Amino acid sequence: MTVEARFVQALALGLDPAWRRLPEAQRCEDARSFTAAVERAPGVQTHTYSMVGLQVGADLLIWRLGVSLDALEEAGAAALRTGLGRWMTVSESFLGVIQESQYVRKPTAQEQSLFTGERSRYLVVYPFTKGTDWYLMGRDARQGVMNEHMRIGHDYPQVRQLLANSFGLDDMDFLVAYETDDLAAFSQLVRDLRGSESRRSTVRDTPILTAVHRSLAEITAMLGATAVDGDRSAPTPAPPPRGGREE
Repeated sequence: MTVEARFVQALALGLDPAWRRLPEAQRCEDARSFTAAVERAPGVQTHTYSMVGLQVGADLLIWRLGVSLDALEEAGAAALRTGLGRWMTVSESFLGVIQESQYVRKPTAQEQSLFTGERSRYLVVYPFTKGTDWYLMGRDARQGVMNEHMRIGHDYPQVRQLLANSFGLDDMDFLVAYETDDLAAFSQLVRDLRGSESRRSTVRDTPILTAVHRSLAEITAMLGATAVDGDRSAPTPAPPPRGGREE
């Protein structure tokens, strides 16, 4: 993936329950063609996550980085017209573009690295919008608030973040994503941030999508295509949470 790849999409798809009542051979063929379309999309880096049973109307979360918005559009269209994709509906789609932060001079691996390195077990994504008063504050005042916000985040090195701008591209101001092996630590981080000054400016930070990192073979097996690769292996169990992450 080139350095120009900076358009981000979180695409949540929900499966029509009627698909599960198709013959097994058809389900497996649908899973094969859908997997090929998702994994071979040109100009797009893709990671897949399961949301089966975790949220109404969503079973699969596709987390993508593309060289352009066109590449993301074409990748989504290819997946939705192929096999399993024909039975899926878009339940949520968040768009953003990765740009330099005006508050962080040198982002660390914790702050802007969700498309590099080893994937953590869990991904949490949501839209985020600040109020008008925030943007009318002086730069120094905003920097002070964000410094507190970042200090709190640095207390949780096992949680990594990506913040993409969505101004003019989507309904929200930002697309926010967190990656971690420790959801309990992430929940405590959110509680701590609720008590910081930055919370006063928050207008919207829902819906929250929480998903489990799995391959498409695992996810399609969970959905009902149990013999895609000629076997009937069960999904890989979640590994025990790690205490931290190398930076």
